[in-house]
Amino acid sequence: MRTERMLRRLDRVFTRLDREPERPAHIDVPRMSRHRVVLLSATLAFYAAIVWAVVVSSWLVRLDWQVMFFRPYQQWPQIHAFLDYYVVLGQRGPTAVMVAAWLGWRSWRQHTLRPLLALGAALLLLNITVGAAKYGMGRLGPHYATVIGSNEMWRGGDIFPSGHTANAVVTWGILAYLASTPRARRWLSALSAVTSLGVGLTTVYLGTHWLSDVLLGWAAGLLILLALPWFEPLIARTETAILDLRDRRRSSRAVPAPAPVPLAAPPRAVTPRTTADGEAPVLQPVAATRAARPPVHLAPGPHTTRAERTPVTPVGSRRPPHPDRLPRGTTPARPLAGG
Repeated sequence: MRTERMLRRLDRVFTRLDREPERPAHIDVPRMSRHRVVLLSATLAFYAAIVWAVVVSSWLVRLDWQVMFFRPYQQWPQIHAFLDYYVVLGQRGPTAVMVAAWLGWRSWRQHTLRPLLALGAALLLLNITVGAAKYGMGRLGPHYATVIGSNEMWRGGDIFPSGHTANAVVTWGILAYLASTPRARRWLSALSAVTSLGVGLTTVYLGTHWLSDVLLGWAAGLLILLALPWFEPLIARTETAILDLRDRRRSSRAVPAPAPVPLAAPPRAVTPRTTADGEAPVLQPVAATRAARPPVHLAPGPHTTRAERTPVTPVGSRRPPHPDRLPRGTTPARPLAGG
């Protein structure tokens, strides 16, 4: 009974997957509303305030050093093994592969490339903005700090802002950005917020980032998600160009139709000529003439016909010797009469 119920459920699932998908008409593209502009401006001001607080070595830098000396990984060592795996949710490679697989399935189901193109645009913006900030400010991490109490800026580092935190905000937040219903958007927004918050605090626990690195990483990732509607026209033009290129390649690969074969001329009626005495001659059937065979190109030198060749093996001819066998071209001598 349980097996039949499982089979019925699987049949319903596969039936749903096998239906021909159509692009939903109710999916709206996010626009740059006034509310979004206000959030973007506030997040940008928070970003600038964090950078200024670190540059001038304010109370935020002192808090960074206090958390580092507290050494959370020594205070709670029992969760160290779990957080070593949890921090992978902020790494670029694994998270991008997982999210791209899900968005690729959605692209196939909805007959649109927008989910994948939006993810690509968000990751490209993340690489440009966060990468430029990292190498521009060059802050060293807690494990490589040189002077106690200093901000460790412009010393060849690459941890400010936190790349793990910004990547977690963008990669998981893009799922909420592309949600098709308000309810799904709310749930995915909460899930991405909790995931990115946990990833940022995990880097502080492991001692790989300052607390200010994580704050700036949250702001950097949120800025990309809030500014993404400005790039929707470019995403739409890119999708149109890709689909047009696909159609042109398909049309160029199409096999041309064979040219029509011209019909042979209809046979003409032939009237037999009569003889002098008025009788029609008897027509004899004429065998159809064979088409001329193309000339055979042979190497220069004397050649013999195939009938005159004798199969030869390494030990000699395969034909047994016979006393009455005569060479070709000679006629046997006739016995004399009365001999």
